[in-house]
Amino acid sequence: MRDFVSRRVQSVPPSGIRRYFDISATMHDVISLGIGEPDFVTPQPIVQAGIRSLQHGDTHYTSNSGLAELRQAVADYLERLYGISYNPDTEVLITVGVSEALYLALLALINPRDQVIVPEPCFVSYTPGVVFTGGEPIVIGTSAENDFQVTATEIERAITPATKALLIGYPNNPTGAVLTHERLLEIVSVAERHNLFVISDEIYDRLVYGIEHTHFATLPNMRPRTVVLGGFSKSHAMTGWRLGYAVGPAEIIAAMRKIHQYLIMSAPTTAQIAMAETLNVVDDEVERMRCEYDRRRRLLVNGFNELGLTCFEPRGAFYAFPSVRASGLDEETFCQKLLEEEQVAVIPGSAFGASGAGFVRACYATSYEKLEKALERMYRFMQRYG
Repeated sequence: MRDFVSRRVQSVPPSGIRRYFDISATMHDVISLGIGEPDFVTPQPIVQAGIRSLQHGDTHYTSNSGLAELRQAVADYLERLYGISYNPDTEVLITVGVSEALYLALLALINPRDQVIVPEPCFVSYTPGVVFTGGEPIVIGTSAENDFQVTATEIERAITPATKALLIGYPNNPTGAVLTHERLLEIVSVAERHNLFVISDEIYDRLVYGIEHTHFATLPNMRPRTVVLGGFSKSHAMTGWRLGYAVGPAEIIAAMRKIHQYLIMSAPTTAQIAMAETLNVVDDEVERMRCEYDRRRRLLVNGFNELGLTCFEPRGAFYAFPSVRASGLDEETFCQKLLEEEQVAVIPGSAFGASGAGFVRACYATSYEKLEKALERMYRFMQRYG
């Protein structure tokens, strides 16, 4: 049967994250720092708006672009947060999470053998997404020495005549890195000089600590050559609602919409209605969750450094990315032994790209008390291996 499976699909290995979820699901008393999902429930105003929509019988398709009220709400939201204006009729597309938005953007932009630069470590879907759409991913590694921030020099060094786009995700999953404004401006210069289109995944834009997020399209001359991907799964604790969006130039959004209408039809109606009613009125709830993530972040990062698991300070998302060198183990063995011996689940950094070797991803979107317990268990573990 393998002969029937396409070579593109065969060329991509299974996700390196899934294996640890599957193992931990069979074990007792596991503290999972693996899954990148908020432990909070969706804010009640959103839940109640969704319930009302169901009770009113709003269970039909919306337009392919998404509910007009939600597209307007997204445009208002981005103008309020970042001072950038998008036409809700032609420059906003509502999608099934950011994952669909990413795939649509790649399909809309990439021809066979076009090259897309992908800094790693990165979300596990980036490189496979480029492959599935017929492009060639050009992977460049980042390092702890630069706080896992990609540099303009590294990007420019990777550019060839076949390079068409740059795919970046900051705040970053898995490292928690955030690009400084200075580095962003340097990248802008490279993108302009080499006529690159930019796909900027900003799903974690509301989860930054001690700094402000920069919406990539607000940078000089970037709006006409950038699609920004966003959503509500992380910041609004709505992973199961499956709701995201893409904003960008009308021509690119139109191409994405064409693919979307054939693949998906429309994003979930209940989620769209609930978000349209509440997006611009739940900031207090979003800020409450962000503050709690910040408290957990400080606990976990300080704890790792005290254990000798050197960890740079993540300034966004809800992940820490410590080095496991002090344990004497590689990242795969570290994760396996930690799960088997102490029932703590973390993810090997190499699951997110080769430059993640020697590191692990730990998610702090779980309770403060569980994080304390996980650190106690890891203290025992490092007494044996550290």
